[in-house]
Amino acid sequence: PSEEMITLMWSFVVSIYSIGGLLGSLPAGYLSVRFGRKKAMLFVNIPALLSAALMGLSRLCGSFEMIIAGRLFSGVCGGLALNIHFMYAGECAPRNLRGLITITASTAIALGKFVGFALGLREVLGVDTLWPILMAFNALPALVQLLTLPFFPESPRYLLIDKKDKEGCIKAVKQLWGDGDHMAEIDDMMAEREAIRGEKAKSVCDLFRDKGVRWQLITLFLVSSCMQLIGINVV
Repeated sequence: PSEEMITLMWSFVVSIYSIGGLLGSLPAGYLSVRFGRKKAMLFVNIPALLSAALMGLSRLCGSFEMIIAGRLFSGVCGGLALNIHFMYAGECAPRNLRGLITITASTAIALGKFVGFALGLREVLGVDTLWPILMAFNALPALVQLLTLPFFPESPRYLLIDKKDKEGCIKAVKQLWGDGDHMAEIDDMMAEREAIRGEKAKSVCDLFRDKGVRWQLITLFLVSSCMQLIGINVV
């Protein structure tokens, strides 16, 4: 293929991740409510392992299409995981640590990029025979999560507000925060449940129509979009 075609293919390989992220973020809210935060996070490992298998075997099969498909599934995994992680981490954290806990996603992303760049050096895995191992490296955190997450409790807020399971909520709170007195936090969740009782969940379109949050949503949308428009992923 010509040099222009090679450049086009590599550009498509890079950009397909963002398309997968968009596709993955759309059902994140539904999955987290329908199956719970914990089960939804376990489900995220399916596209993660599938993407690792496709990209890891692409050189053996001689197929660059497998890299494109793997990047797409990796983006789907990222779109799902990022949204559900924020919900699960924020709802499982006590009030005084909630802000600190919710930034773990950004910290993990930065650390993951650093590790990826380090492993991509020619002295490590950035050579012709070893790059498939690097491409399949995302299977490692997926397997770790599959083995460890089942031992964690479900989100207390999800149990109380979505499942109406107060006993399960109290049990999860004790497992997460210890045996102290946590009734103040549980009472706050119960007050929230009463406040939203009978209200229909809002869609993205509903949020844009709501004058109370419209400009905040537009601001966040523009900031996030500009981060992609400057070419941060390509760089």
